[in-house]
This record gives sequence, structure tokens and C-alpha cells, in this order.
Amino acid sequence: MNKKDIMIFGLSSNKNLTKKICEILGVEESQAKTSKFLDGEMIVQSLDSVRGQEIYIIQSTNQPVNDNLMELLIAVDAFKRASAAKINVVIPYFGYARQDRKAKGRQPITSKLVANLIETAGVHRVITVDLHSAQIMGFFNVPTDNFSTAQIVASEIIDTISTKKLDPTQCILVSPDHGGLTRVHGVAKYTGNITNGIAVIAKRRPEPNKAEVEFILGDVKDKTCFIIDDMIDTGGTIIKGAQALKEQGAKDIYIIACHGLFNGEAVSKMEAVINDKTVKQVVVTDTIEIPEERKFKGLKIISVAKLLARMIQNSYEKSSLTGVYNDEQNEIVKRVEQYLKEFNK
Repeated sequence: MNKKDIMIFGLSSNKNLTKKICEILGVEESQAKTSKFLDGEMIVQSLDSVRGQEIYIIQSTNQPVNDNLMELLIAVDAFKRASAAKINVVIPYFGYARQDRKAKGRQPITSKLVANLIETAGVHRVITVDLHSAQIMGFFNVPTDNFSTAQIVASEIIDTISTKKLDPTQCILVSPDHGGLTRVHGVAKYTGNITNGIAVIAKRRPEPNKAEVEFILGDVKDKTCFIIDDMIDTGGTIIKGAQALKEQGAKDIYIIACHGLFNGEAVSKMEAVINDKTVKQVVVTDTIEIPEERKFKGLKIISVAKLLARMIQNSYEKSSLTGVYNDEQNEIVKRVEQYLKEFNK
């Protein structure tokens, strides 16, 4: 990779993540300036020439969702009109992903609408992390990669088990609902024998951001449970799941999610279940830049920078992206085997 040719721009929502990615790749971050008019309109201008260049724009569409989305669209238009050869957008957190179907009559499919907007702006490739549902990739007519954090999550679980010297036979992965089973199976593929089985929390949603636990499928009594989800929004749903596990006799509960939105009263709710020892720890990634006021005791933030840096490099070099997963998997397998060997002595 010619480090002088690759251009990576970080917009407003992911400044710290962009900085980490550029440091890992050893490239200098390219500069773009976003300004606002008094009426709220935005203008984005590249401070570096992009003529004939392949560029990468990093921007999550989290809160403020519409501002971040418009900034991304305006930036793409600016780069297109500045004659960039290829525009890749890296969207660590893809907003509007939950509106991926018509759940009720007269509702929009907003994730398809957003996909259309991004395409129309002039994007050549889309890179995302842990989409709410994989079908959204089909909403785009340009190449789209949805990278999984399964290895990062598995690595965190392995670190927790090995650091605390936990019994692998008493560690279980938990899906917060039936729809999340595919995600949990993806993590289980990497944790292997360092965890023992999967449990599922059955729930129903009477309305958005509300859920009721019906029953738990699986034996969680006296087990260390790792609940794995794609996002934590208001926290109500996953907390109810954790409380249900505790009622069924779970020993310790860890919540691990890719995207930490922490909207509404999420922070106070999380603090409450950590203080009453229902939940041991909450782990999220830095796909969303979490402000200080939304951080709390018991929160751990792990980074996706290494994953995205390697994916950007392989994409730029036109190398296999699958190879990145394979390299990491070999390292994880060795760590699992080493711990099991030491534990069973």
C-alpha cells in the first residue's frame, strides 16, 4: 500500500476512531471542513485535493442521526464534484437499520430509503459493521461489506474467562432473542470449548423500545452468562433479559454489544443493574463515539479500529477480506487451546 496515495477522511461522528485507524495504517488523516449556516444547513469541503484518488470516508449515522447522515451525503457529493476516482464510505454504525421491513401497515422501509440516498450521492462502495439485519446489504446496488465483530467479541469473552480463571463448562453464551441467534453462533464459532452452549431469551415487543420476557430456553443456573447483542439503545430490553437470567439462577452476567447508543435513561438503568450486581460489566465497541456524560462505572469500550484498518488496507490493495478473519481466527484458536490446557492441568 502506497501510504501517500490512500486518503482517509473522518467526519464529525467518528473523529477518535478515524485517528486510531490512521495510526494503525501509518497514514496521515486527510482533512475536510464541515461548517454550518445559521439556519442549520451544512457545507463540507475537502482541504486536500482528491482528484483521481480512491478515498475512504468514515462516518456513523448515530445521534444526531439526521445531521450525521446529511453530513455524509454532502461530503460524498463534494468529493464526487472534486473528481475523486472512487468513493468508499465506512459506516461503523448504520442508522435507520431497524426500519428494514414493514412491521405494520402504512410504515416506511427507511433503511432502503437511506441506501438509495447514499447511492444517489455517488458512493462506489459501502462498508458497515454489524448491521441490525444482513438483508440491508441487498438494499444497495453497489458493493457492500457488512463486517462482523464476532472475533472481537469472542476475544473479549476469552480474555474475561482467562483473566478470572473461570470454568469453561460453567460459561454460556446468551442470545437476547431468537433473531440474535445467528450473531451468537458466529461468536461461538470462535470461542469453541472455552464456553459451553447457548441459551436464548424468548421475548415479544408490544411496541418499539419495549419488550417482555416470556421464557428462557437453556440451563443458566450457576452459570456465567455472556449476553451478546448488536446494540444497546435505551437498555430496557437487554436489562429485562439480564434480570430474567438472574431469576433463573445465573451466577454472573456480562452484556456485550457492538453499538452503544445509550439513549434516554439507558445510563441510569445500566448503573442501577451494575450497582445491584445483576450485571457484572457492560462492553461495547467504539463504532459510536460515546460522550463522557454517557459513560458509567462498569462500562468497557473495546475498539474496532484494527478490524477496520485491515479491511480498508485489503480493500485498497484489492486483497481478500476473508483473509483478515482467517488470520485472527488462528490466533484466537491458539489462545483457547492454551487456556484449556492450563485449566485442565
